[in-house]
Amino acid sequence: MADFSMQTRDDGVAIITWDVKEKSMNVMTLEAWDVLDGLVDQALADDAVKGVVITSGKDSFAGGMDLNVIAKMKEMAGDDPARGLFDGIMNAHRIMRKIERAGMDAKTNKGGKPIATALPGTALGIGLEIPLSTHRIFAAPNPKAKIGLPEIMVGIFPGAGGTTRLVRKMGAMAASPYLLEGKLMDPVAAQKAGIVDEIAADPVAAACEWVLSAKDADIVKPWDAKGYKMPGGAPYHPAGFMTFVGASAMVNGKTKGVYPAAKALLSAVYEGALVPFDTALKIEARWFTNVLMNPSSANMIRSLFINKEALEKGAVRPADVADQRVSKVGVLGAGMMGAGIALVSAQAGIEVVLLDRDQAAADKGKGYAEAHFAKGVQRKKISEEMAATMAGRITATTDYAALKGCDLIIEAVFEDPKIKAEVTAQVDAVTDADCIFATNTSTLPITELSKASKNAENFIGIHFFSPVEKMMLVEIIKGRGTGDRAVAKALDYVRQIRKTPIVVNDARFFYANRCIIPYINEGIRMVKEGVAPALIENAAKMVGMPLGPLQLVDETSIDLGAKIARATRAAMGDAYPDGEVDEVIFWMEEQGRLGRKSASGFYDYDEKGNRTGLSAAVAAQYPQADEQPDLTEVQHRLLFVQSLEAVRALEEGVLMDIREGDVGAILGWGFAPWSGGPLSWLDMLGAPYASERCDALQAAHGDRFACPDLLRDMAAKNQNFYGRFGPQAKAA
Repeated sequence: MADFSMQTRDDGVAIITWDVKEKSMNVMTLEAWDVLDGLVDQALADDAVKGVVITSGKDSFAGGMDLNVIAKMKEMAGDDPARGLFDGIMNAHRIMRKIERAGMDAKTNKGGKPIATALPGTALGIGLEIPLSTHRIFAAPNPKAKIGLPEIMVGIFPGAGGTTRLVRKMGAMAASPYLLEGKLMDPVAAQKAGIVDEIAADPVAAACEWVLSAKDADIVKPWDAKGYKMPGGAPYHPAGFMTFVGASAMVNGKTKGVYPAAKALLSAVYEGALVPFDTALKIEARWFTNVLMNPSSANMIRSLFINKEALEKGAVRPADVADQRVSKVGVLGAGMMGAGIALVSAQAGIEVVLLDRDQAAADKGKGYAEAHFAKGVQRKKISEEMAATMAGRITATTDYAALKGCDLIIEAVFEDPKIKAEVTAQVDAVTDADCIFATNTSTLPITELSKASKNAENFIGIHFFSPVEKMMLVEIIKGRGTGDRAVAKALDYVRQIRKTPIVVNDARFFYANRCIIPYINEGIRMVKEGVAPALIENAAKMVGMPLGPLQLVDETSIDLGAKIARATRAAMGDAYPDGEVDEVIFWMEEQGRLGRKSASGFYDYDEKGNRTGLSAAVAAQYPQADEQPDLTEVQHRLLFVQSLEAVRALEEGVLMDIREGDVGAILGWGFAPWSGGPLSWLDMLGAPYASERCDALQAAHGDRFACPDLLRDMAAKNQNFYGRFGPQAKAA
């Protein structure tokens, strides 16, 4: 059955309904464009049709273009992919321009048929671009609905007319939050912003009424009328010129030049504002083609949408295990981590027992959740009743007997094997035999910790990232004895709390910390070598890392780094590779420079805890060398040291699915999102070049850059990671 259908009412209003079968939300496909095109032609040609209302057969209008289609558009475009992409985009422009002009005379702007859109709920991406091409947008006052153009968040920009129309409707400055930041609004806010025209309890009825009364002048878009002037001024106008100068500075300041979609969007807006509307659409299509041809955008779409969604839907879940959703969770330890776990669990509707050694600590942990809910009320995101209900799901206690009936226990006590063993035994004494026990740890091997449990099959690691309520990734770690039901329970729980899971096998530092610790260490190594700290930090940010390695270690605390170093040294003995790093870390620990928490680290801080600049004390202890490395050398050291650990994790079977390596890296510690993740980045470089670069880095800086055998083999065969290990390769 077609995604679009049309029925003409007795009063002459044709209702085009968008309803993609077997989908909870409408998404646009290439085939559906042809159907919509045909229905519009039919309506415009039928004298009995006085006007058209486009609406949805679902509670929402549309979630956008099917990104699976966008991801494949390049390969579907044939031998000349740029031309194929451009022609496909221009076809969409042609259809929406047909809707916009609605049969009116090109010279007089008369004789067209009114076309309106009725939005029952969410309208995103192409789900807003189509309405923007109609003559009036009506929306239901649904507070849960989201209206906007979020394409920039997945590495593209609104390329089906949304960029050109929104700028010409609102002006570049007013449109920038919706285009460059992907800001979403509820319908009432969208009306106030000027994106939606009317709010109506029954948007279809209101749209039909308007269609029947609309005059010729009501359906002419401002940019098609004589004398149109862009709100806020065009680029050659003094006010418009300043807008574009500021926008360029803002985009480059935020993206550091590594996100192609933002730069392309700004170019499309600027160049499009200098020419007539139809030419502006061609310019938009060219820049959108440019973005789709860039491997960065393809990688971002793959990792941040397709792979992320697949993991959230259970791509790595044991298939033969029944539903393991959690009804009652016990959280041991009410510190910041435990309190955060309790918070997100209560939000998800799960009953929580929050247990600590003394009642004051347990109450403080519950108070953390209550304060978070109170902020939600203050910001009008939730009602007071909802806040009270969520807080009421948390029982703060010191009594292990309260854990009776829990189907999942999450232990979040100190990173001390002895303490963890003690609480594991105490939990085993009061819980049922089928209760799953999860330890929240970032470094301690799960297999060793499971020895304290009476049933290693039910013992698993769940590594949350701090702060729990903000970080989207959860790393699930299988010990050698962990059973499938424990894995399924952990995955189903993570889905309940609306986070993205990855599942890895047990090994020192698991996956995330295995990759992020070398990044921090490389930055510290360079300080000792005399590389300018400002060069290190700015090189990291300019290659897409959210924080430089020195700022990151300040945020996580230097004494924690020293503690991890001592434990790792004790475990690895003579094989320990980071003695040079320890020299710096231990010196800073001795000096009391523990990072932000002590208001002194690699950075200095004011009395409010704000960074005031890189530390002169550190610079005095580790003076800068006269000769500094070039920017690319520093960036390659910082990215390769992480990416090679990801390759080794895959090689050793710690990573079991390539998608988890990329999604986990971006969501867990912010690995250059523009690249699609460390394995995608190596694919972008190409295995032959990457292996050669490893050899050069190893010769210059040491064996931590040694090319893994897997990467060397791929270089010899000219393979890439997604070609060799991706879902399609596995299916084959």
